[in-house]
Amino acid sequence: MVKRRGSKNKSGSNGYGSSKKNRGAGNRGGRGKAGSGKKAQSKNMKKDGVNKLGEEGFNSRKDPQNGINLRDIDEKIESFVSQGLAEENEDGFVFDADEAGYDKILGSGQIRKPVEIRAKKFSDSAESKIEESDATAVKIEG
Repeated sequence: MVKRRGSKNKSGSNGYGSSKKNRGAGNRGGRGKAGSGKKAQSKNMKKDGVNKLGEEGFNSRKDPQNGINLRDIDEKIESFVSQGLAEENEDGFVFDADEAGYDKILGSGQIRKPVEIRAKKFSDSAESKIEESDATAVKIEG
């Protein structure tokens, strides 16, 4: 049985000290269902049963592209040849980006050596810089 107190015995506070400290919605975690994101109230019933937070929605993240800049190709072409990722012929070098593990050729830096670059994707700046230099760009279908 719950024992009730008379109004003379009540302190005027609700266990928070002064009643001024317990006024706003911030003390309750927001208004309505606000603040219930990670708590137990986030479970709600769907047709299939209980649906927990985070089980629905979409993922806007794309797979990360692995790109290489023209500067890096220019600086490391000899090491790519020694690793077997590029070939050297009488006209210059042949660099296959897909074989080296790169998806896209990016346009940062300059290319000064005669290189034939084979890749699936080229950025616009990379294509324009390759046209200006004595290198060539070859798009691979795939």
